Amino acid sequence: MTDAETYDQWYETPRGRWIGQRELALLLGELQPGSGESLLDVGCGTGFFTRALASAIGGPVTGVDINPEWVAYARRQGAGKASYVIADARALPYEAASFDLVVSIAALCFIEEERAAVREMVRVAGRRVAIGLLNRRSLLWLWKGRRGGRGAYGGARWHTTREAADLFTGLPVRLLRVQTAIHLPGGGRLARILERLWPQWVHTGAFILVVADTVAATDAPPNNSMQRTALCAAADAER
Repeated sequence: MTDAETYDQWYETPRGRWIGQRELALLLGELQPGSGESLLDVGCGTGFFTRALASAIGGPVTGVDINPEWVAYARRQGAGKASYVIADARALPYEAASFDLVVSIAALCFIEEERAAVREMVRVAGRRVAIGLLNRRSLLWLWKGRRGGRGAYGGARWHTTREAADLFTGLPVRLLRVQTAIHLPGGGRLARILERLWPQWVHTGAFILVVADTVAATDAPPNNSMQRTALCAAADAER
């Protein structure tokens, strides 16, 4: 397993910096955080995205992870920017709707019972939930994901866009949408140019982002037709 410092330093490489910035921009564009909104980062690991989100949104940000060593590392890196808690994503120690926004970036790929984790994320979210996953229909999977995965991808679970969207089936959410990014994972000049030109409906990016708005108990029932539309769109993109 990659140690925390090595993992975090990868984001300082030219390729890692581009990928991290691209994923963060996509995430923030979908979250549309309001002034002072709170955010929970589930499976925060080293806190790379937790720190970046804290800097971007300005409201209180908390990262949770089950690995005490990685949480300790995150605390050392993000003095004053965010708080960190050791917790299991499948049993979050928070009341319902404790946070406005709840995210998880490339963490559920390593969590058993991922549906339980998504259910918990929806439960503690007051407005919006976003999960980032690895795309099995991508060039990165061919490069790093086959035969159990290589390097930091060892043991990771890869999804299709339909499988990713299906994680929200039956949960109290609406306006489900799916995007992908990092279509050419090498990160060179051509990759960066084509990333800007790639049609959004072609879901071949290595990074899948699924975003949904939560439905409070006093709101209307979940819009299952919207969920079915998102699932159909994801399925069409895979054909």
